[in-house]
Amino acid sequence: MKHAVTIATVAFWVAVAGINLMAAREPAAAGGAASYTLVEVARHADAKSCWMAIDGVVYDFTAYLPQHPADPAAMLKHCGKEASEAFRTKDVGRPHSPYAAQLLPKYRIGELAR
Repeated sequence: MKHAVTIATVAFWVAVAGINLMAAREPAAAGGAASYTLVEVARHADAKSCWMAIDGVVYDFTAYLPQHPADPAAMLKHCGKEASEAFRTKDVGRPHSPYAAQLLPKYRIGELAR
């Protein structure tokens, strides 16, 4: 019985730590979310710091550039810009995959200021 209680206690604290780590990565709740202007996004326009605004949300894709299935140049030309149309069409009239859309939250850093 002692063993089960110890395991349950450890599992509880691991879960609490995991939730706290995830919360630290999430932007603050509405009203406190980070907000960036297009001027601020434009300061991150190269491979060393690649931000894009897509549908009113700002993403930092710097870490993703080397993982992108296509040549990183396909993304680099959109760094520092509003890239909603580029994301929707991949610059060739074809949409990104549902998998690509699922990746977006991982790179979200805030909202685009209106």
